[in-house]
Amino acid sequence: MLMKEYRICMPLTVDEYRIGQLYMISKHSCEQSGGGEGVEVVRNEKDTHPQYGPGQLTEKRIYLSSKLPSWAKAFVPRFFYVTEKAWNFYPYTITEYSVSFLPKFSIRIETRFENNNGSNSNVFGDTPTPEKNVSFLDILSDPIPEKHYRESEDLSRWQSSKTGRGPLERGWKDDHKPIMCSYKRVQCSFEVYGFQTRTEEFIHRNIQDILLVGHRQAVAWIDEWHGLSLEEVREYERAMQEKTNSKVKSSQNNTGQSAAPRPVFSRSISVTDERSLKKMGVTTANMSDPSTSSGPQSPIRLNSTPE
Repeated sequence: MLMKEYRICMPLTVDEYRIGQLYMISKHSCEQSGGGEGVEVVRNEKDTHPQYGPGQLTEKRIYLSSKLPSWAKAFVPRFFYVTEKAWNFYPYTITEYSVSFLPKFSIRIETRFENNNGSNSNVFGDTPTPEKNVSFLDILSDPIPEKHYRESEDLSRWQSSKTGRGPLERGWKDDHKPIMCSYKRVQCSFEVYGFQTRTEEFIHRNIQDILLVGHRQAVAWIDEWHGLSLEEVREYERAMQEKTNSKVKSSQNNTGQSAAPRPVFSRSISVTDERSLKKMGVTTANMSDPSTSSGPQSPIRLNSTPE
C-alpha cells in the first residue's frame, strides 16, 4: 500500500469552498461525460455519521477512458467502471474507490479543510504523515496535462470581478488573504504480484493531475458560484447530475448498438499468469485465438473526477 498526503492551497475560505467544491465537481463531471465515458450518479442522499454528524452520501460510477495504461488494457472488460463512495461531513470528507472484478484494488482519500497555508503537520489528529510522503501542490505553477489547460483557468491571468481576487503571483501562499488548504491523505493498494508498484505509482500520478485541475477550476469559476446558498448549489448539483447521467446512458446505448462483444479472459491475451489473475479475483477461461474474432477489440480508456 502506498500512502501520500497532498496539500493544496487556494485563495478562498473554508466556508466559501463548501459551495465552490459542490459547484466544481458537478460542472466538471458534466463536462467530462460523453462518448461512453464519464460519471453516473447512482445516489446522493443525506447521511448521519456517529462521529462526524450529519452529512451527505454520494455513490457514483466512473466509466474509465483515456488514462488507462496500455499494459492494463488486456485484462479489463469492455464496460469498465470504478465505484466511488463519498461521505461529506464538511469540513471533513471520506472518499473510497473500488472495482468489482479487482477485489485487491482500493483507494481511500481522507480530506480535511482548514483556513491556513498547509502548515498543520497533523491535521488528521492521529499519526503525522512522514515528511517524505507529503507533497505540496501549487495550483498556480505546477504543470497539468496540456489537454486540460484553458487560458480562462490560468490563475496567473485570472481576475475575479465579484471578489477582486487575482491574478495569483509567485509566492502567493506566503501572504495571500484569504487562504485555505485542502489536506488529502491518499492510500492506494493494488496487491497483485508484478503490478503493485507501477499501478500504485500510476494512480498517484493521476490523482495529482486530477487534484490540480479540480482545485484550479474551483478558483477560476468563483464568479459563477460565489454568493450561492447551500440550497441553491444543491439544486444546481441535482440539475447537473440529471444532465450528466443522461449523457452517459445515451452514449452507452449508442455504443452498445454497434460494438462487438469483448472476448472473455484467457491465457492468449493475459499480461500475467493464471495464478496472478486468480489473486486479482479474475476468473480465466480457455478460448480460441482472439485474432480469429470477427469483431474489433476496442481499447478501454480512463476518466476520473476531482473532489
